[in-house]
Formats: sequence, structure tokens, C-alpha cells
Amino acid sequence: MRVGVPKEIKVLENRVGLTPSSVREFVARGHTVEVEHDAGAGIGLHDDAYVAAGATIARSADAVFANADMIVKVKEPQPVECRRLRPGQILFTYLHLAPDPEQAKALIASGAICIAYETVTSPHGGLPLLAPMSEVAGRMAVQAGAFYLEKPHGGKGLLLGGVPGVAPGKVVILGGGVVGTHAAMIALGMGADVTVLDRNPEAMVALWKQFGPQLKTEFATRDAVERQVTRADLVIGGVLIPGASAPKLVTAAMVKKMPPGSVIVDVAIDQGGCCETSRPTTHADPTYVVDGVVHYCVANMPGGVPRTSTFALNNATLPFALALADKGWQGALAEDPHLRDGLNVAFGKVTCQPVAEALGYAFVDPRTLLQ
Repeated sequence: MRVGVPKEIKVLENRVGLTPSSVREFVARGHTVEVEHDAGAGIGLHDDAYVAAGATIARSADAVFANADMIVKVKEPQPVECRRLRPGQILFTYLHLAPDPEQAKALIASGAICIAYETVTSPHGGLPLLAPMSEVAGRMAVQAGAFYLEKPHGGKGLLLGGVPGVAPGKVVILGGGVVGTHAAMIALGMGADVTVLDRNPEAMVALWKQFGPQLKTEFATRDAVERQVTRADLVIGGVLIPGASAPKLVTAAMVKKMPPGSVIVDVAIDQGGCCETSRPTTHADPTYVVDGVVHYCVANMPGGVPRTSTFALNNATLPFALALADKGWQGALAEDPHLRDGLNVAFGKVTCQPVAEALGYAFVDPRTLLQ
């Protein structure tokens, strides 16, 4: 198979779909890989490293898309990239379609076979290709929150961990999954007062076992969310419904009651956000203020640490990408139902039920496309 790796063009996005080490795995199996010039330069992965791994270098994204049977990316395709896709071409990347009707419309029109990292499942019920970036984002959320709590950056002037004789900041984490667990780890390590809210008793038990009584947990009723959020210095939104839009747990009325200079970091923003006042921002302009509360809603948070994120992502995606190349998309998806869960759009049909429900499309069972 001919595999193409274009340079990411989202604002300040320096991750890359395949590392040279991953390229070498494809080449060893008889596939060809074409990488756009300087696709990995932003994280020190230069063209000569890709050539040494067996790739060829393309001078333009147009050439990469035109030559490839499968495109491997990181972020959702931008409008110009959607126009480069063709019927039957495989796209393997993050998509996050539920809150993005324009992208969904463009992918449907392309006729391409679009497999989303974030809806590939595991035999244990997890999301193995979303997990590494959720780990990064959860850790980064506390860093970002601590930064923007500083007075010069718009916050109330609070040191998250406090000092002897001065109480630490109060961190409230919505969601006890991968994002929430890693956010709690960093926040507790900084000495903050941390509470995680979730509706899954098993998740709360797991958190208790991992962190002990120093981490507070509470069942996420509306009353509990309102009480905790309105008293928080830092709120981290980490809720997730696979493939669907994030639920709006934090209302605009709650935000109004938060202390001035407090901070919201909405990690769920790539699925629409879990706060009514959240809207996507970029690393170039990451924050805005609503009712005195600083909002950090960068939709590609892990792009802020692109080298770490690229290697972590490749560790997870490589086996699936190789399966698609080795067996073809029909063979790979027929053999692996968990990879099949990643198929969101194919030949103009929506094959992911949460996406179809969120955007009002008819759902087509992906198995009907494999016969």
C-alpha cells in the first residue's frame, strides 16, 4: 500500500502522523511511504531521518494526497485537505465529527473511508487511540490552569499548591476517566485540594484505590456539580461520551457564580465542550474571559507538547495502521471489530451511530460495507 503523511496545517500544530521509526515498520512490510517536506521538522524529525527509514519526500501536500492509498494524520482534516480526498481513499486520523457538521459534510462528499482514532475501541471497553492524548491533555490541563491562575495571566493570583500556613487552591475535575485520572495525579502532586466528580461508581472506586483518601470523589448530580464548580479555583472538564457531543455539565449560570479570576480548562472542547460558555481556541490565542472567569479551551491541547504527543500517539496507532496497510481496510475491519468501531464515514455514508445521531444523518452499519 502507498501511505501518505502530510504536514499538519492546523494553527501551531507540530505533531506528525508517523515517526521515522514507524515508517521503517511499513517499509519492512513492503509498503511505500511518502512524507511531505518538513512534516516532522517542528519536533526535530527532519526529512533525512525519514529518508533513512525508507520514505520518499514529497514537495507538497497535493502530491501526498494524490499518490497515497491511505493518509495518516493527527488532527482532523482542514477544508483544503477534505477537498484533496478522493473516493475509496483511506483517512486515518482524529476526526471529532459530532460537534463539527461542516467537516462531516465535507468528508461525506469526498467519498473517502474515514477512520477516527477517537472511536476505535479495545476488548476491555477503553479507547486505546484516544487514551495517550487524553493522558497528555489531563496532565497539561493542570499546568495550564496553574499558569492562568497567576495574576499576570488573568487569574486571581493563586498558587495552586499553597504554602505552609496558606490553603491550597481548590481543583474540581469533571470526569474520572483518563483525562481526570491524569489531571488528579498532577494536581495532587502540586499539593492542591482536589475533587473528582463522576457518575460511574467503578471509576470512583478505581480513583480511591489509586490515590487514597487525599483525593475527594463525589457522585456527579446536578447539585454536586453546581456546588463544587461555584467554589472552585480551577475547573477541569474531562467528560466523554465516545463519538458524541460532550454533555453541558457547567451552565452559564454556574460560571457567573464562580470567583473572579478562577479558571476553566475544558479538555472536552474537541467534542464540543462540557461548559455552556466554552468555545474552541488555539495555542495562538488560548484564552478568553466570561463573567470574570478565564476560559482555556484549546481544541488540540497535546499539540502544545508535540514531540511527546507524537511518540505517544504512534505507540498506540502503529499496530492499527499496519493492519490497514497489510490487509486493506475491508480485511482489517472485518477481522477486528474494535478497529471497525473507528469507521465514521465511508463512501458518503455515516457509519458511527453517535455521530449520525448528533448530526442528524442516517446510520449505516459498517458491516454492510465489508461484504
